[in-house]
Amino acid sequence: MRSKHILKLTYAAICLALCMVLPFLTGQIPQIGQMLSPMHIPVFICGFVCGWPYGLVVGFIAPLLRGSVFGIPVLMPGGVSMAFELATYGCLSGILYSVFPKKIPFIYAALIISMICGRIVWGAARFVIAGIQSTNFPFSAFLAGAVTNAVPGIILHIALIPVIIIALRRAKLMPEDIR
Repeated sequence: MRSKHILKLTYAAICLALCMVLPFLTGQIPQIGQMLSPMHIPVFICGFVCGWPYGLVVGFIAPLLRGSVFGIPVLMPGGVSMAFELATYGCLSGILYSVFPKKIPFIYAALIISMICGRIVWGAARFVIAGIQSTNFPFSAFLAGAVTNAVPGIILHIALIPVIIIALRRAKLMPEDIR
């Protein structure tokens, strides 16, 4: 039991570290670098691999830590709303993966449901923050931020994350494989 906890903690730390560095790699692609949503990938992986509590914590901490250390994302309103979005991703992917059957289509289902819910939470957080700051966050801004500008990232996540989870399962590197 102790070794599972240590493995989950180690994987979560690796995922948090990846959240810090992956944006540097995709930032080198000016046209779509930010649209690839590189911080989302390790958070989803953390949720799937480590479970919802770790995914929630890594997802919430990652944008706030990166914003505090590197200034990107800017903490208000982007970093804070992104913290709620990523926490939702990590939490839901972990919950759904644990509840759904361990078959490949359900990995995709858990990912897509988590993506939709996370984007709704992001929009709700941006709306609340806009209300607190007495600014405007119209529905068109939500659609642009959550859907239109996110298409490259959505495609990348659907293509990459399930493949990584399947590979970790086949290699028996998931914490559930530890006895």
